[in-house]
Amino acid sequence: MPAPTHPRPHTETLANGLRVTLRHVPGLKRSAAALRVAAGSHDVPLEWPGLAHFLEHLLFLGTERFPADQALMAYVQSHGGQVNASTRERTTDFFFELPTSAFGAGLERLSDMLAQPRMNPDDQLREREVLDAEFVAWSQDPTAQQALSLYEVLPATHPLRGFHAGNRDSLKVEQTGFQQALKDFHQRFYRSGQMTLSVVGPQSLEALRTLAQQFAAALPVGDNVVQAATQPLQVTSYQQIGGQHCNLLFAFEALPDTCVEALAFLCHWLNSAKPGGLLAYLRQQHLADSLKATPLYQFAGQALLHLQFAAPAESLKAIGQQVLDWLSFFAAQQDWAALREEYANLLERQQHVSGALQLARLDSEQLEHGLSENGVVALKQILRDMGVVDNFSAHWHLPAANPFLGSSEPLANAGLIRGQTSAHRGLRTFAQDRSRSRRERSPMQFSQALADNGDEGAIYLRWQLEAAATTDLHGKLQRSLREIREDARQAGIELSLSASGTQWLLKLTGLQEPMPSVLEHALKCLAQVDADSPSAEPEAALIPIRQLLKALPEHCLPAAAQSDDAQQLWTTSRWDGLALGLSAQTQSAMGLALSRIPGIPDKQIPVSPASNARHVWSHIDTASSEHALLLFCPTASREIADEAAWRLLSQLCQTPFYQRLRVELQLGYAVFSALRQIHGQTGLLFGVQSPDAAPVVLLDAIQQFLASIAGLIERLDDHSFKQLRQSLAEQFNENNLSARDAADLLWQARLAGHSSDYLAQLIAAIGQLERPALLAAVQRLNGAEGGWHCLASSASPGAPWQAAK
Repeated sequence: MPAPTHPRPHTETLANGLRVTLRHVPGLKRSAAALRVAAGSHDVPLEWPGLAHFLEHLLFLGTERFPADQALMAYVQSHGGQVNASTRERTTDFFFELPTSAFGAGLERLSDMLAQPRMNPDDQLREREVLDAEFVAWSQDPTAQQALSLYEVLPATHPLRGFHAGNRDSLKVEQTGFQQALKDFHQRFYRSGQMTLSVVGPQSLEALRTLAQQFAAALPVGDNVVQAATQPLQVTSYQQIGGQHCNLLFAFEALPDTCVEALAFLCHWLNSAKPGGLLAYLRQQHLADSLKATPLYQFAGQALLHLQFAAPAESLKAIGQQVLDWLSFFAAQQDWAALREEYANLLERQQHVSGALQLARLDSEQLEHGLSENGVVALKQILRDMGVVDNFSAHWHLPAANPFLGSSEPLANAGLIRGQTSAHRGLRTFAQDRSRSRRERSPMQFSQALADNGDEGAIYLRWQLEAAATTDLHGKLQRSLREIREDARQAGIELSLSASGTQWLLKLTGLQEPMPSVLEHALKCLAQVDADSPSAEPEAALIPIRQLLKALPEHCLPAAAQSDDAQQLWTTSRWDGLALGLSAQTQSAMGLALSRIPGIPDKQIPVSPASNARHVWSHIDTASSEHALLLFCPTASREIADEAAWRLLSQLCQTPFYQRLRVELQLGYAVFSALRQIHGQTGLLFGVQSPDAAPVVLLDAIQQFLASIAGLIERLDDHSFKQLRQSLAEQFNENNLSARDAADLLWQARLAGHSSDYLAQLIAAIGQLERPALLAAVQRLNGAEGGWHCLASSASPGAPWQAAK
């Protein structure tokens, strides 16, 4: 059945001028807030570029009431939540998500940091160095510089042409004038009338309103300040060639407020790859391989629309002609009735499967649900401004409807699975076979570890291959899923294929109703890949630390020979799988898809082997002048008790590690520690990217921090230790875990060889942890008893490190 209609958020303005949106969603496991300040980098005095971004950073450094180790970031991390912020041209956003029981205290910290920032001079000096390091990385990033070059056609005095990131030269924190400007900016814009708070959670509307009122009471009261309009853009369209991409930029003036929804609607259909559309035709004519349409800027009636094509330079003129031709066809449609209906359906579906944080951020944008009648008027104006004409080619047609957005036919009771053969014995659904022992022996296990009466579920399919796929073959497999992945996403399902060594994993999470059909289509696409299949287009360059993160899973498995023969790899592969949260009806509907899984069903694929080496160093050439390092420290064993200790250590280390390496030592701006599970192996992960500190220096700092962890534990009083342990255990309670997070944990548990009651065992193991056991875990950690895997942008420094083979 299609997803039920999601409730619209309630909106109101409180007595002090704070605008709030409140969304009550009963099924959510967490609560979230998004706070938007109507002020950004373009509202800063010209003499102090970067001030708005700098202030956003300073607000996270603690207040008199909540010092850094008790402030919002540390609090959210200690409860397993998410927190971040973003400064754009005309807005600054702060947002976080927490278990509902901890949400009120999070809001309290957010209001305090916005209203009572400490602005300590020493903090400012340290944070300026962080922004300067970010600026250095940004200035060396080809993708960022290419994006900046798009604005070169605009008037030199338009703020889009200005510098707004902030660095050591622009942030004159020692000067009285800068300090006064910082204070004035905060006092002018960080007021109740300049803010919008969006709150989402399972609480009642009245409870959410009470939380919003408590938040508002701590804010300085002030009226809304009108943000000054900018100079005209003075350009209508612009063509640019850069590297492997061609760009078209369209500028608009005097658009109505509904231009935001109109541009979002237009970009959605521009980006469609379905037959009859712009991208499909460009591929057919070998003019371009990809298209990405994005609104770059929208404020006070001005807007910029960017179309980027993966195409050779000589194709730009022909591409421009085809874009105008398609736009003319698109403009001739009768108010886009069918497209508007499908667009509204997919937005509805996306909301239905979104978590609290996604919904809060969506509500802060205050967009209409789909394309309204006023949005139609704005879209027609946009198309006229782009130069559409009455004549256009006859080969265009509207895209076919998304096959996964409509209702499915009622499912008949399954007898034997359609297409089942002797090679698929054991592929019996939960509806067909009530015997738990037989069901758990099936290559596709339909687990009861998650309730099957919800809307969401998950499917994991793993293949064990005789050889690893080459990079080219992996790219072909990814490309084969490109269209179905987008259709699935619109229908509420995240579909991904990952390859690590000799293992491939196909993963589906989200709304369960379309899953059988999505799985069937995905398997069909993968099975058709052969030597003649088109290769994937080049991926966008990643910053060094992200390159290392992407490579990490591959380097945690033994090296293997490679093959580019997809059919041979499929034929000789062995597969197993896990399905979670699926109703009996959905399980029955999976029969055809299961019969199409290539390879040999195997319910006894062994646990991935761990490396025998204590210290393994992998050199990744990041093609960057910046340095980066990851240190992955697996548990000494795969026992749940060890995992519980590692999880508590991760909880304990997050804030002190960030404080030590980023704030005190200022070694880098991308600094983090986290717990990761890779191929069923649990480990602590430490990462740093630095503009000037070499990997050996970064490693030494990490090892010094690891040596200090025992001291952190010993300094914890009994109350703090018990609170840390309780906070961690609560994160794995079914009342706090989303279906997707729970499914990922249970899949990793299966890979590690644990039973289906893994979550209950983990909670119990965390509750039994005492200080001596945690100190013993620190000894095993520092002794590298589980092995250390280091990925770095430089070669191995030598003993005790062994270069990876």
